[in-house]
Amino acid sequence: MRLFGGGLAETWTEPPGRAVRLGTAIAPRRRARLRQALLAAAVLALAAPGTAAAAGLSLASTDLHGGGPIAVKRFQLVGLHWRGSGKVLFRTRSAGGRWSSWRSAAPGEDDLPDRGTEGRQLRGWRLGAPYWTGTADHVQYRTVGRVRAVRAFFVRGPVRGRSFRQPDFTDEPTIVTRAQWHAPESIRRAPPLYADGVHLVFIHHTAGSNSYSASQSALIVRAIMLYHVQANGWNDIGYNFLVDKYGQIFEGRYGGMTRPVIGAHAMGFNAGSAGIALIGNYSSAPVSAAAKAALVSLIAWRLDLGHVDPLSRVVRISAGNPRYPPGTAVTLNAIAAHRDVYPTSCPGNSLYRQLPSIRAQVAQTGLPKIYAPQVAGALGGPVRFTARLSAAADWTVTVKDQAGTVVASGAGTGSAVDWTWDASAASQDQRYTWAISVPDARSATGTLGAALPPPTLGQVKVVPPVVLPNAGAAADHASLVYRLNVQSMVTADLVDEAGATVAELFHGLRRAGRQSFVWKNVSVPDGRYQILLSARNARSQETHKLVPVAVDRTLGPFTGSATAFSPGAGRQLVFRFSLFGPADVQLRIMSGTSPLVSVLEAELNAGPQRVVWDGSGPPDGSYTALLSSTDAVVTAQQSVPLILDRVPPVLRLVSMSSLRFRISEPARVTLILNGRARHLQIRRAGVFRVGYRGTVRSLRAFAVDAAGNRSRVIRGRR
Repeated sequence: MRLFGGGLAETWTEPPGRAVRLGTAIAPRRRARLRQALLAAAVLALAAPGTAAAAGLSLASTDLHGGGPIAVKRFQLVGLHWRGSGKVLFRTRSAGGRWSSWRSAAPGEDDLPDRGTEGRQLRGWRLGAPYWTGTADHVQYRTVGRVRAVRAFFVRGPVRGRSFRQPDFTDEPTIVTRAQWHAPESIRRAPPLYADGVHLVFIHHTAGSNSYSASQSALIVRAIMLYHVQANGWNDIGYNFLVDKYGQIFEGRYGGMTRPVIGAHAMGFNAGSAGIALIGNYSSAPVSAAAKAALVSLIAWRLDLGHVDPLSRVVRISAGNPRYPPGTAVTLNAIAAHRDVYPTSCPGNSLYRQLPSIRAQVAQTGLPKIYAPQVAGALGGPVRFTARLSAAADWTVTVKDQAGTVVASGAGTGSAVDWTWDASAASQDQRYTWAISVPDARSATGTLGAALPPPTLGQVKVVPPVVLPNAGAAADHASLVYRLNVQSMVTADLVDEAGATVAELFHGLRRAGRQSFVWKNVSVPDGRYQILLSARNARSQETHKLVPVAVDRTLGPFTGSATAFSPGAGRQLVFRFSLFGPADVQLRIMSGTSPLVSVLEAELNAGPQRVVWDGSGPPDGSYTALLSSTDAVVTAQQSVPLILDRVPPVLRLVSMSSLRFRISEPARVTLILNGRARHLQIRRAGVFRVGYRGTVRSLRAFAVDAAGNRSRVIRGRR
């Protein structure tokens, strides 16, 4: 087997006689192209620092067949995917020849992204957990129930790594960063997504082996990232943090440890939570004192960043998972287990039993603390600041303007903060910062209001660009459309070619977003103009845009005798329009923006006009009849839709007794029942039924479509 730097693998055969296939069968030409792509990926991977190969690990996949032991190149981590509703069990053999116990591959389904966010290309596959096995060279699997296919993913690389200095469990724990554990950044699939904050943490275990050294922990984290990204198709490693049994804490998903990065660890509840995984399986194994101390320190620090009380309960809305449908409100502990929101055993019974003790220890770590800071109200009125404290203390609330000048402050003593600022005199055009402070505690901070940005006018256009006051309601007005970035006073002035203001078309306060107004009752003389659009925000910052517009009264209303027309048999389509002055006129049949037929091209005098066309030339289809009139001022245009249709409708009698018919297109149907005629307008193709009281002894029927095509007459008699 040949492995390439990005963690990809070709087909290999080992031992002799047992073929192990990569994925599904690949045609020879496609395989050649794939090999070229893999070689190119290998070159890039070897050249780029931080790739999987540079990190010393690679991932390969193979489809598994049969139930016997399968020998493979030595690996350190394995994960299984399978199709079907059944279960998969597996075991591995160490390099020393010792088989592990049988394990369920299912736990990996527990740690998942929210639906529709990442890994969508793997629909139909069930995902097993990544198991750290130590150095192994055989795998064997069994299935229970219906399983159609099984695929194994192997991560292999060096078995030794480096350990990091012992954690310093202070207010901010020592965390091994992604750079320090050599995260293969080049394989990340997408930028991080962020929630509004971290409101709770979910505790997990990775469910792999507990037999690893401190120097191997970083390798395990890298291997899990490779599996999550390259096997599962996720954007990055699923967890926000990982903790090993020696107390080492590792940064997980990319995006900033202090920011509310959305992970892929608790389907339906990833947004607004932090996922912390203890490396190993804690279904029955005890949690080491070092691991527990690290968990306490990490959770205390991470919840304090969001001022979350570790003993509180929070309400979260499910985004959807097998246990809680989308929109379900669920009350959870601020320090929760994965099994609290998903049908899983994670994080194992042993670790789960430790959670009450962990919550109590977190609540006593890093005191004093500020919990649940809230701001109610808005600039221009009273603004109330509230919070809870972990214990009674002196507190202050400070408000500063954009220049950093203190504009208001309040103080008090107790276990609750409650102070109101009279912000009636505050400027609504700038941003204020606030802080709730307690000695030796992390301050709670935030902003009020926002500094107004300069106004901008985007996507400005006039539709249509030529106003035709004599052309009727369809063309005697124009709409000015624009997009505004901030609430502003907007003015639209009509300016002539000399730059003089002719009229004010509009003046008013408009909100940010897409805006428009209609210019109608146009009374200015014919000519070329510009609309000067101006926007001024509350700080008197202004912006302007000019957009051309013209007014022309030469062209009057334009109509066609029919919107659907069937050429042939001497039939003619008649176009009518009026000119209120001499003009060069063109009438063309258009397919999109391409002219197909020139029906008229002439200099015409004022008066009513009539143009006849027999429809010859274009095939059946949808077109536009475009009329252009050019005078001394401008070229004005009007159009009418046109359908050419030479095919008659097909009308069939389905049932004489129930008067059921089938028609091929919308049409006007004439029925003559027992010598009396009825007319029906059928609006869509398909089967329709006609109600009739009494016995139908004779029937004749035909259909005429919108273009005038008539079907054959169908007859029925009893």
